[in-house]
Amino acid sequence: MRLPGSLAPVTVALAFVLCLPYDAMPCARVDGAKPPAPNLFGAACRTAVHGSHVVAYCHNPYVDTDRVRLHIKCAQWWDIGTDSAPVDTPPALTVRLTGRCWKGVRAVWISHQRER
Repeated sequence: MRLPGSLAPVTVALAFVLCLPYDAMPCARVDGAKPPAPNLFGAACRTAVHGSHVVAYCHNPYVDTDRVRLHIKCAQWWDIGTDSAPVDTPPALTVRLTGRCWKGVRAVWISHQRER
C-alpha cells in the first residue's frame, strides 16, 4: 500500500497548529473580553418556628432591592395558611417578617422578587 504524496507538509502543518498560543486559535475568544459576571441577587433569610409563631430575618447583601414574602402552611386542615405582604429589602439592610397559625406550623418558606 502506497501513501499519496509526502507526509511532511501535513506533519509541519499539524506541528504549527499545535504550537500556536491559545488566543490565536480560531475557536478562542480574540476580543479579550471576560465573561460577564453572574448577576447576584437575593436576600439571605433565616426562619424560626416557635410553636405556632414564625419569625424570619432577611438580609440583602447585594445592590438590587429584593422584595421578600413570608409563606406559612399550617399543620391543621382547618387552619388557613398565610402569605405576608411583600416587604422591600434595600441593600445592606435586614428586615423582620412574622406570621402565625392557630395550632402547629407545617411548612415555612420565603419568596424573592426583583423590585421593578
